Amino acid sequence: MASVTLRACGLCTAALLNFAFVFISGADFIRFISFRVIYHNITGETSLCQDSIPWSAALQDSSVLKPLVVDVALLILFTLQHSLLAWTPVKQACQSVLGSLNRTAYCFTTALALQILMNYWQPVSGAPCLWSVRHAPWSVWFPLLCFVVHFFCWAIICSILLIFDYPELLGIKQVYYKCLGLGEPLSHKSPEAQRFLCHFRHPVCLELGVVLWFLPALSLDRLLLALTMSAYLTLAHSLDKQDLAFLCNQLSTKVQLFYEPHRATATIPHRDSNHKEE
Repeated sequence: MASVTLRACGLCTAALLNFAFVFISGADFIRFISFRVIYHNITGETSLCQDSIPWSAALQDSSVLKPLVVDVALLILFTLQHSLLAWTPVKQACQSVLGSLNRTAYCFTTALALQILMNYWQPVSGAPCLWSVRHAPWSVWFPLLCFVVHFFCWAIICSILLIFDYPELLGIKQVYYKCLGLGEPLSHKSPEAQRFLCHFRHPVCLELGVVLWFLPALSLDRLLLALTMSAYLTLAHSLDKQDLAFLCNQLSTKVQLFYEPHRATATIPHRDSNHKEE
């Protein structure tokens, strides 16, 4: 009995530590992919681009090519980690070894790969920007508009993650259900929901795409990051008409649940007035 309790405590501790690490990595990712680019020059940092240098000369400069090679290697590392561990044979092998900690390990390695990518990412400042808003008054107002749009996009992303069963996505629910002997959390969902989640484990495609591309300036390394992540998000899901029907059904159900309490409260005063008239 004591060994079972210790094992359960160990599983819970590992899941909670993973949650903390993923949360910190998520905050760093928001800073890296969004607000760092918007406020790049606000503290007097080096120039984001060199528009005076022609593209023909920039693409032959070693100070441009070396950072691009490093960035490509970091993106390959992240893509391999995120895809290889999700591949069915590897996933089954990890499940047989790690058990309920399989999803936790996947999220931990994803956060670790993101930390490596963010800490070793090399900005390319020796090439021209693909676009850059530098003329007044848009040099002030457009970064502010980008900040507002990015803020709302991240708020929507966080809301979607909560709706999509965030504890299950991070592997916390798997450990909790294991300790209670309830089996896999996905087994308690409907077949339609299981099918949908198997086809779509990245419920933030549109908002993340806006964050990747809606910027006051687009440098060469940012173009590489945006293209790679946009392509990966596009290819990472395989939704079909059945999944769309499931989503439409869920949306209509949620809308009905939202309006029913208002209808109930609206009918109560009407009934009271009828009683008074009687």
